[in-house]
Amino acid sequence: MNRILDASLLDGPLPWVLIAAGAAGGIVLLAVSSRRWWTRLVPLVLVAAVLFAAGAALVVDRVWRPFPDPLPVSALVAAGVVLAAIGLAVAGFGRRGGPGRVGSVVAVVAVLAAAAQSMNGVYREYPTVRTVLGLPAADQVPFTDVPLQAPLVPARAGRPLAQVWRAPAGMPQAGVVTQVDIPGTGSGFVARPALVYLPPSYLTSPRAQLPVLVLMAGQPGSPQDWVDAGMLAARMDAYAAVHDGLAPVVVVVDHLGAPLSNPLCMDSRLGQVATYLAVDVPAWIRATLQVDRDPAAWAIGGLSSGGTCSLQMAVNAPQVYPTFVAISGESEPTLGDRASTVAAAFGGDAASFTAVNPLDVLTTRRFPGTAGFLVAGQQDPQYLPQARQLLGACRAAGMDVQLQILPGGHTWQVWGPGLTAALPWLGTRLGLTE
Repeated sequence: MNRILDASLLDGPLPWVLIAAGAAGGIVLLAVSSRRWWTRLVPLVLVAAVLFAAGAALVVDRVWRPFPDPLPVSALVAAGVVLAAIGLAVAGFGRRGGPGRVGSVVAVVAVLAAAAQSMNGVYREYPTVRTVLGLPAADQVPFTDVPLQAPLVPARAGRPLAQVWRAPAGMPQAGVVTQVDIPGTGSGFVARPALVYLPPSYLTSPRAQLPVLVLMAGQPGSPQDWVDAGMLAARMDAYAAVHDGLAPVVVVVDHLGAPLSNPLCMDSRLGQVATYLAVDVPAWIRATLQVDRDPAAWAIGGLSSGGTCSLQMAVNAPQVYPTFVAISGESEPTLGDRASTVAAAFGGDAASFTAVNPLDVLTTRRFPGTAGFLVAGQQDPQYLPQARQLLGACRAAGMDVQLQILPGGHTWQVWGPGLTAALPWLGTRLGLTE
């Protein structure tokens, strides 16, 4: 069963099977022998599909506006294809007999699956069948199965942990992922469950006193995105495998509250998210996990809105997170434009927004103790220029920041590899390796 659940939807034969099935479904839906069908009904259905897709884009991008970014063209094309398939099935329903009607329903399902697969091939959101079904990862364990206390091999001031750590006999070859609840005790923020990656050196006795990486996904999204689409455990295990089981403890937290929410990682009318990340999350980690408590061994990171949030926290809570990783982040938190953002978050009080907006804060304060790792996609026309803008602003404020540009756009083709690219730098910065 695991072999089926872990079948790749990004590589191998399954994606091609789905695309071929969708193409066959399209042929079935078009296969009606009638002059009127081809001269009137098919053109009418196709035009209607285009108009419906365009209208949906207009409503989402201009009226509803659940995301700051417009819907991508690939999503509109996929939606148009599915709408056309449904329209063809409905238009041809009366022209087909019983078996033909059943076949048209199957054909629509095949087209829907192919359209979803084509989108998945672009965004790489669901790498396996397991992730599509929303099932836990094979390496996910209950938090109650993780020993809370064990003798520690502590980090030593001025020496990387790798110099004093020796992997004990019987140490696991891989880490585990577990789900936890991190309450908003001080903030009142209601977050969805977090996910924690614990590397092999945490799962043994004695265990290493490891640094911490607090990680966030994008919007729309959830912490599960980093485990599924980001293949977090595999990336961290690969790093740990060449460092005697050492890797940061990664706590993937929810900074949104719901998939389509965007409280902007601030303390505002939209929620006390900054307090949740700067107070509640660190307090829970220090009270629950055996990790390095020194802020110098702590980093915060994320992708897209999570990347934006990581810089916000590094600027507004540098005493908590003096290290950040911003992957495909924005130059400032936004709900589409600054006026809408200020109105929603601060009731139109622009001064309250600029007091916590990173680009504004970076012009008035210096951060010589802060370091960051920026990542952007080479084919990302919106976020790559913003990353370059942030690089200049951070350096001007005294931060030690670098920018890594990777092949790809605003997708998991960049986000997952972006974390992998940052790990060697993070290991050195957080006192794990030389």
